[in-house]
Amino acid sequence: MSEAARVLATPLRDDPRRQAQLLRALSYVGLFTLAFIILIPFFWMLSTSFKPARGIFVMPPQWIPDPFILDHYFTIWEKTHLARGLVNSTFIALSTTLGEIATSTLAGFAFARMRFPAKGPLFGLLLMTMMIPGIVTLIPTFILFGELDWIDTFNPVILPYLLGTPFALFLSRQFFSGLPRELEDAAKVDGASFFQIYRHVFMPQARPLVATLFVLGYLHRWNDFLAPLIYLRSPEIQTVSVMLARLVDFYVQDWSVLMAGAMIALLPILIIFVVLQRFIIESVAFSGLKG
Repeated sequence: MSEAARVLATPLRDDPRRQAQLLRALSYVGLFTLAFIILIPFFWMLSTSFKPARGIFVMPPQWIPDPFILDHYFTIWEKTHLARGLVNSTFIALSTTLGEIATSTLAGFAFARMRFPAKGPLFGLLLMTMMIPGIVTLIPTFILFGELDWIDTFNPVILPYLLGTPFALFLSRQFFSGLPRELEDAAKVDGASFFQIYRHVFMPQARPLVATLFVLGYLHRWNDFLAPLIYLRSPEIQTVSVMLARLVDFYVQDWSVLMAGAMIALLPILIIFVVLQRFIIESVAFSGLKG
């Protein structure tokens, strides 16, 4: 009997290799199906942004626009302030994310590698703040920013993040705790201070962490709607998320224009994620949820 015939004649339950191959194949099929279902709304939004109004609700649905037009993108760009919103959102997201990374990684390094009084209880207290919904502190925060005369300025949506966030600090602490202690010991032998160890030894190893914090932080601030809606009153300082919501008032029935605006707002996030996704996977695989 040939090798192929013998393999086919062997019951599946008695062949661990075939079981593993079948399980892998079923996993790929399941993941592909799930990804396809998740991406359907995105592909429909992309298709709708290039369709004329008469082609949106035709049956059966047209996934490939016919005719293919770009007029909706020109309409959004020329007749709205979405370009200004993109600049404002980029400024807010970039400044807050970089500030968050700088302060959170430094604090995470301190919790992971330094010894100081009440380190454990203080870290637990910081983690407890992650359990408090932001909506709970919305009113007192608004009153505080009003007393500081920060309403209708960028300060309320930028300055709080420059001090770091509990989640970024937690992720940084987990990552730095997983690095080999030999790196720190070797630097101490050479006479390096704790800040020099952080800057010249640990941060060069933390590219996956920085990429993860950058993507998650940038995505959160870019998509943030509530804070800009409350604090940014003037049209010239509003973000792209608020401007997209207000497009509905002017193009309430023009779905192609609305989808074109959504695609413009989504494009920067897609580019950032595609560029940095490898580092995100490395960070999750390396740090996980280790203590």
